[in-house]
Amino acid sequence: MRKLLLPVTLIAALAAQPVLANSPAATAKTAKGLALVDAKGMTLYTFDKDSAGKSACNGPCATNWPPLAAPAGATPSGSWSVVTRDDGSKQWAYKDKPLYTWTKDTKPGDITGDGFLNGAWHVVQP
Repeated sequence: MRKLLLPVTLIAALAAQPVLANSPAATAKTAKGLALVDAKGMTLYTFDKDSAGKSACNGPCATNWPPLAAPAGATPSGSWSVVTRDDGSKQWAYKDKPLYTWTKDTKPGDITGDGFLNGAWHVVQP
């Protein structure tokens, strides 16, 4: 039986592709495997205290965990939706869970927020 080996550069290129053509996020390799990342390559997280379609992270929480902003007129599709935050701004959600970055992640691929607050924050894996 023959095994097909893909060049590492091809695998890396595939890993950095958008999840969907109009997706607000892409995937990238992290220490936890593939994760969703924003346009700057920063890891995206979900928060256990959020409920489907509603963010519980406001005020100082949103300062430390910036929401993944959705522009006016954003068109959700598939696993993507848009939630309205308490301040009226829009935020992307994946599988109904609002998405955030973490201010203490300093470079693409960092996952320092995973497990934060007694395990309430999680890296989003596609």
